Amino acid sequence: MSNELMRKEVREAVQAGERALQSLYAAREQLNSAKNWGLFDIFGGGFFASMIKHSKLDGASASLEEARYHLQIFQRELSDVCIPQELHINVNGFLSFADFFLDGLIADYLVQSRINDAREQVDDAIERVEMLLGDLKSYI
Repeated sequence: MSNELMRKEVREAVQAGERALQSLYAAREQLNSAKNWGLFDIFGGGFFASMIKHSKLDGASASLEEARYHLQIFQRELSDVCIPQELHINVNGFLSFADFFLDGLIADYLVQSRINDAREQVDDAIERVEMLLGDLKSYI
């Protein structure tokens, strides 16, 4: 592969990585907000707090789907420049049914635990993408 073609492929990978990173940042912001509302809900926020928390979780879910899409593209672009990477985010449902209909300390705690797990996965993905982007940018 010529140097010019390699630089073009690297630029495409960088662009894909930056789009993935923006989606991950948006998901982290939504999850942080959901976490805060979740804490309020645990300490007596009630139905209103649950509704807001789940609104934030819906936003996080949409951002995570977008991030998943962009991470798949980033992964393909990385393979074009011979950097194989497995970039996945596996965030399951947030127990919203149980939280709304069994609104109590245990259900709230379980939802909060899922939010924290999702935040850790997003933070790990952000760290990996930022590291890969740093490496890729050194080639341009």
